[in-house]
Amino acid sequence: QVQFVESGGGLVQPGESLRLSCAASGMMFRIYAMGWYRQTPGNQRELVAQITSSGTTNYAESVKGRFTIARDNAKNTVYLQMNSLKPEDAGVYYCTKVRLDGAPLDDYWGQGTQVTVSS
Repeated sequence: QVQFVESGGGLVQPGESLRLSCAASGMMFRIYAMGWYRQTPGNQRELVAQITSSGTTNYAESVKGRFTIARDNAKNTVYLQMNSLKPEDAGVYYCTKVRLDGAPLDDYWGQGTQVTVSS
């Protein structure tokens, strides 16, 4: 069974950094593109960053230059380094398998990790 366990969220002040991790299991991690999604109350999940199986990355315009997605296939883990955080970056962050266009490949989601950016 596919499982994702996200961690690393927390409460930070604007301008600070966080590193999110997502540990995957029950799948052949290395062959899948992975993505990080953010959800805020009352809104649908939106794609923040994605990384292909070969390491090509793509970002939402709002996070370009501040966020970095990376993967460690040996650890079945995908990361999201978030720098220079802004209040609008807040939300619950999820990882999942994605298609090349960034849309979720299926309906497997973890519990998410909460990011709060506030002074």
